[in-house]
Amino acid sequence: MKSYAAVDLGASSGRVMTGRVGPDTLELTEAHRFPNRPVRVPEGLRWDVLGLYAGVLEGLRAAGQVDSVGIDSWAVDYGLLDADGALLGNPVHYRDARTEGVPEKVWASVPAAELYAATGLQYAPFNTLYQLTAARESRQLACARRLLLIPDLLSYWLTGEQGTELTNASTTQLVDPRTRDWAYDLAARLDIDLGLFAPLRRPGDAAGVLRAEVLEETGLAGPVPVTAVGSHDTASAVAAVPATGERFAYICTGTWSLAGLELDAPVLTEDSRAANFTNELGLDGTVRYLRNIMGLWLLQECVRAWGDPNLSGLLRDAAEVPALRSVVDAGDAAFLAPGRMPERIAEACRASGQPVPGTPAEITRCILDSLALAHRRAVEDAQRLAGHPVDVVHIVGGGTRNALLCQLTADACGLPVVAGPTEAAALGNVLVQARAHGLVGDRQDMRGLLARTQHLTRYEPQGGTGRWRDAQARLATQ
Repeated sequence: MKSYAAVDLGASSGRVMTGRVGPDTLELTEAHRFPNRPVRVPEGLRWDVLGLYAGVLEGLRAAGQVDSVGIDSWAVDYGLLDADGALLGNPVHYRDARTEGVPEKVWASVPAAELYAATGLQYAPFNTLYQLTAARESRQLACARRLLLIPDLLSYWLTGEQGTELTNASTTQLVDPRTRDWAYDLAARLDIDLGLFAPLRRPGDAAGVLRAEVLEETGLAGPVPVTAVGSHDTASAVAAVPATGERFAYICTGTWSLAGLELDAPVLTEDSRAANFTNELGLDGTVRYLRNIMGLWLLQECVRAWGDPNLSGLLRDAAEVPALRSVVDAGDAAFLAPGRMPERIAEACRASGQPVPGTPAEITRCILDSLALAHRRAVEDAQRLAGHPVDVVHIVGGGTRNALLCQLTADACGLPVVAGPTEAAALGNVLVQARAHGLVGDRQDMRGLLARTQHLTRYEPQGGTGRWRDAQARLATQ
């Protein structure tokens, strides 16, 4: 039996989890949880990365002695270091407005179809490629000698060693998913200096050991290795899907819903680009072929606007609201920015000629119906575009706690849904560390251990898919 610390940073909170792993044991306990609150300053929206690092140190202190540490986080954002390795300002938040209008400038040099053929990455206005283009004339970028993605930045502060983990690097829109290396020709065409990036690491690679100062602050006895994991939290979450075969779809739920398939090769067709599917890299040469959906961000923002009412009661009331009365496009960029979410959802329904939800229960039902409908579209489209049929949908992450959303997804997809585990990213993080240290075998062994040890809930589809098909057609005409 060994213990591993999983640092798992989400867009709204961070946590340090302790995982105990043995031949038939996989136990996860929370050592420390801390908020992740972006800060709006005169120059824009920024991450409080120093606060996150302090939370990581406090979490490692609470976790106690461990055999290894792994770090995963959200994607695309980065910190810039000067020649001495010092951070040049707080990292810019991906919801910052600096990339508005930037994609069109990039496409003037490399058309969107060529960009997709080279990188397989979906269009998202906050991709690292567009962030770097937006920062091109900044003094900060001119002074930078190193760029580290968020989990790599924290790993550097813990160990003093720099690297760029591959699953997260694949979200920059600067990696070729076929070669699993940098897209050198593309970067040259766009005048992006790939020398800013530290050498690539793969999940399971050694990433250094905790510095003496970190050991002193956390009370840990060294040496404590840091192990590269699937540092994009979705890569870790997909590694923790407890599937028993290959015919499955997954939906990683949280602030975002990431819905798609695990494939052996990317899908780089024009139809795939038009459907806005991404080809991000996963464990063992796999491709995470998925679509980004706005996710529970919509409900989180509404709950915040309503003064944080009791969520269980809100969901009970929403279950009594008639189904599919009003739906919105859960992938619409109009919902990307924070603020006024209840009003914006109501306005979208009014503009499309649907009944306007007024109460919190009605708005909540509109959100959950819309998310389930978006899940249905993504699962259907992924199967068609990849030629990869599925028999079951696995939901992992925070959305597994939302029984109404899980049931609605089963109904919409017309497929059974297996929900769990909730802390999928942390479990995937722990399992990659355990595998690197010889405690578990390949992905099949990892998933078998998950299926044997984690609480899973199965939802069978109810009521047929006809009404969902009608709602999908209605949305398509708006």
